[in-house]
Amino acid sequence: MRQISTILPPERAWGLWASRQIVARVMDTFGPSLAGTDVEQVDVCLPDGRRVVGEWVRSATRTATDETRAIYYVHGSGYALCSPRTHRRLTAWLSRLTGLPVFCVDYRLAPRHRFPTAADDVRAGWDWLTTQCDLDPERMVIAGDSAGGHLAVDMLLQPGVPHPAALALLSPLYDLTFALARARETLRDDPAIRAADAARLIGLYCAGMDLNHHRLTLDVAGGRRMPPTLIQAGGAEMLQADARTLAADIRSAGGTSELQIWPDQVHVFQALPRLTPEAVPAMRKITAFIADALRHNTADRVAG
Repeated sequence: MRQISTILPPERAWGLWASRQIVARVMDTFGPSLAGTDVEQVDVCLPDGRRVVGEWVRSATRTATDETRAIYYVHGSGYALCSPRTHRRLTAWLSRLTGLPVFCVDYRLAPRHRFPTAADDVRAGWDWLTTQCDLDPERMVIAGDSAGGHLAVDMLLQPGVPHPAALALLSPLYDLTFALARARETLRDDPAIRAADAARLIGLYCAGMDLNHHRLTLDVAGGRRMPPTLIQAGGAEMLQADARTLAADIRSAGGTSELQIWPDQVHVFQALPRLTPEAVPAMRKITAFIADALRHNTADRVAG
């Protein structure tokens, strides 16, 4: 993957198309089974005219899926490569393990749609769930991977956005300058991609923007306290430095953050159980974290 990403120029249409095809093939080949999965497409408008596109994924093998709770999933891959379709195996597995419906938002991709389009779409999805779907945000969990982690954290920093019961992040992107990733790269090469190539991909979304913009360089340490957060990252990936820094900043702001670095694992290894067996125990940790967060939130509300 590292060699392939080096020769595929994301700035060229053919290079971006090829990258999308390769990522989709990898996710399908090494992802979990889709057996027993129900998918419901969503394309609606909020009363203020904002459009929400995405899909509900439910496990048909669970006879008592709890529809009063849900997971809002924000997919990653550089704001330019992926979709709910590429992540369907992962979201279906998450639904099967937790017994909860998962809504994955289909935010618009770069380079056709640049900052802040993806962030706006993610916010619209959350607003739809919490105002039009009769879902209590305190009975929901937000999860995301890679750039989806950055989008989720950015949204939760905004004033007035209702917080979920918890936040679960897989290999989150935090530093869009890739200074943290480059420093990590001097110690160990990421087997999937170089920091310079990842920065070029992110540049499709941030083109023309100062990366010091407060919606791009996120002030987590000085901002709103995050909900209880679980962060997982692979020990072989460059973004483990982002994961460590984000976890520390959440704690600096008074929040709680559990950081798990899985030795020798690659970026978003949880999506590839047919490639890496560590995906299974990692997903069990995520499942237990979600169940515990929702249980504690419910107990606190009853006690209050």
